[in-house]
Amino acid sequence: MAQAESEQSKRWGQIVTRAWGDPAFKKRLLADPGTVLKEAGVTVPPGVQVRIMEDTDRVFHLTLPQEPSSQGLAEEELEQVSAGALMRYEGTKPT
Repeated sequence: MAQAESEQSKRWGQIVTRAWGDPAFKKRLLADPGTVLKEAGVTVPPGVQVRIMEDTDRVFHLTLPQEPSSQGLAEEELEQVSAGALMRYEGTKPT
């Protein structure tokens, strides 16, 4: 994992921990995530909309990642994607 991604993950962990202990902060985070993330030093690219949803004991959210571009993927990687075996997120390399 690149250093910048590691730092973003660390900051996100700090935000989650704070939201668990500070109801007012959590309310703000859910209402205006882009602003709160920026204040915490998490980079949100211009034009990108952020939505934060809270899991409960009765509701669990899963994120369907953006479909990877077929450009630059080897045939084997495309087969893995179609089989559901490869998860790619922006800035990460396929496994």
